[in-house]
Amino acid sequence: MKKVNVILVALALFIGTLTSYAGVDPVTTTETTKEFVKLLKAPGFEIDSEIKVVVTFVVNKNNEVVVLSVDCEAKQICNYIKSRLNYQKINTDLQKGVEYKIPVRIKKEN
Repeated sequence: MKKVNVILVALALFIGTLTSYAGVDPVTTTETTKEFVKLLKAPGFEIDSEIKVVVTFVVNKNNEVVVLSVDCEAKQICNYIKSRLNYQKINTDLQKGVEYKIPVRIKKEN
């Protein structure tokens, strides 16, 4: 009976640990953010107001960004971000194969 109780407590702790980390999104580093800024500079179209999107990506074994999705309304913005970021090499310490989300804000240049 004691063994069953020990196993149940261990199982409860294990499940509790898994569920506490399930909703945490990996955070990108400031170096990665700076590289994304360089890659997304000077769009070839006019921007009327500030645009905020969330880009979901992974880094492959060649340190290339693979864009999984761009959460935005305008198709032109989505295509712009995908074309500028997809398969671009970056110098980063991000883990390969891990899904990352990064907020991107595109604003009108003065």
